[in-house]
Amino acid sequence: MQQSIDTYNFAGKKAIIRVDFNVPLETTSDGNFRVTDATRIRAAIPTIKKVLAAGGSAILMSHLGRPKGVTEKYSLKHIIYKIEELLGVKVQFADDCQRAEKEVAELKPGQVLLLENLRFYAEEEGKPRGLAEDATDEEKKAAKASVKASQKEFVKKLASYADCYINDAFGTAHRAHGSTALIAEYFPGDKMFGYIMENELKAIDNVLENAERPFTAILGGSKVSTKITIIESLLEKVDNLILCGGMTYTFMAAEGGKIGMSINEPDQYQTALDVLAKADKKGVKIYLAEDALCGNDFRNDCDTMICPSNDIPDGWEGMDIGPKTVVTFAKVIKESKTLLWNGPAGVFEFDNFAGGSRAIAQAIVEATAQGAYSLIGGGDSVACINKFGMADKVSYVSTGGGALLEYMEGLELPGVAAIRK
Repeated sequence: MQQSIDTYNFAGKKAIIRVDFNVPLETTSDGNFRVTDATRIRAAIPTIKKVLAAGGSAILMSHLGRPKGVTEKYSLKHIIYKIEELLGVKVQFADDCQRAEKEVAELKPGQVLLLENLRFYAEEEGKPRGLAEDATDEEKKAAKASVKASQKEFVKKLASYADCYINDAFGTAHRAHGSTALIAEYFPGDKMFGYIMENELKAIDNVLENAERPFTAILGGSKVSTKITIIESLLEKVDNLILCGGMTYTFMAAEGGKIGMSINEPDQYQTALDVLAKADKKGVKIYLAEDALCGNDFRNDCDTMICPSNDIPDGWEGMDIGPKTVVTFAKVIKESKTLLWNGPAGVFEFDNFAGGSRAIAQAIVEATAQGAYSLIGGGDSVACINKFGMADKVSYVSTGGGALLEYMEGLELPGVAAIRK
């Protein structure tokens, strides 16, 4: 039987918890580091507090950034102050994941120990490092085999620190890494999801399996090629599919439209046409932008004009949805009972081209207030909803990007399967 964090007996036990503390940092004037967005740390606090309140101690492990070995700027010691601030408990630190026996042995119930960045070690991802650019296939194969062999010892050491394992890092659940999948094998009867993982899976399952109709998905993104699998998956589930962002112009060009210098994937024209045909056959209504806010350069303060999305002059590019499209999209959203939003409508990082994404967010908020269930997922959508200050006005904001999309596509996530099997 799968264990639950709410029923498991943590009294006197050490729990090793895979959290996702991959947070943005900035360097301060005095040379220290400051966390600029603590959302991911804040989200993990309930799981940690549960373990401590139940008489256990917590060993936290996470990655930060994409270091190629030990790198000062990616040390997790820089975020200790923020964890302590949000948790209200002093956090001890082990500067070497593989030599933390002393710190672990001294850990008492109610105490917290943070391990150093997992990705300082090649064994976490199981990928060789330091290979020469001209390495032969045989050398690459040997290096990979070597890392895989040592990965088992790496994971075994981490597992030796604890009595139970909790995975609360949904954002990395689609990675078959040492700390997200392999370590669970050492805790056959003592492994479970944390609250983030539990809530993520419930939220996504609620949308995919129990969607109240009409079900509308809003997908943004620059390229059709990166979204085609999720598009095809959603065509089996939704009533309406709003496609926006840069991929709009590939659809327009595929149908013979003029798109100026807008982002475009000519090799995806047939794919785009096939999507439209498949949607029509399944009775799914696809909405594409009828007009666009265009710019004559890729910058916030460029000249702008409104154009039909399929008739953009040379030298101009679509950078956001236009006013007619805002009205159409908002109407569809407000009439929906289940909503999924993944990907902005335009270049929302530029304030002058964030209006479309803001309008979508506002429509989702209004629909939610009227009783719709809304799930916001994917890094840029989450950044949008946070930027607009609307995160607390939708049903659920996912912490996963790639993990969310893969789960929605029906793929088995290694981090999830490791707990469930």
